[in-house]
Amino acid sequence: MRRKEREMDKEFGMDIIDKSRYGVLSMVDGDLPYGVPLSIARDENYLYFHSAKEGRKAKALRGNPNVSIAFVGEAEVPELYTKEELDEMAKDESKAIVFISSVFTTQFESAVVKGKVEIVEDEKERVRGIELICKKYTPTKMDYFNIGVKAGLGQADIYRVEIEQIKAKRKKYDIDGNEMKGTI
Repeated sequence: MRRKEREMDKEFGMDIIDKSRYGVLSMVDGDLPYGVPLSIARDENYLYFHSAKEGRKAKALRGNPNVSIAFVGEAEVPELYTKEELDEMAKDESKAIVFISSVFTTQFESAVVKGKVEIVEDEKERVRGIELICKKYTPTKMDYFNIGVKAGLGQADIYRVEIEQIKAKRKKYDIDGNEMKGTI
């Protein structure tokens, strides 16, 4: 990671995974890169997602199990200055670097996982994987989970990725407009 001062620890990365609305699975399809956003849930050091049994993604994952998954937490443009402060800074060319670093920028948090994907064959783990996904994305519907899993589980593959490496990063400003440093 080039900007070491923005690197965060593993626990921060795991929190990003847990609160992210989706993860972008990147894989290799023949000689071509292929990425797709997915609903992904975590259990300890494993990530779970589901997919149709056939299609480009299924074929790519069978061809090469090495994957990278990117997760984005909060991302927003910081409002660190009033219009009056910006107007005053704009009069002084020496303040141009301030515009680049703290006006035309975003605050963000992200995590990138590397690992190998495998199809889950064990029926109990398949149910557990889809249950984790449903609890994350449809928690208010869990009273109906057994009906849904009975009807749909046979139509999908459940995949597991063991987290072999996780890199987390954050750019955030404190209340005084100073960039906060990482936690590693």
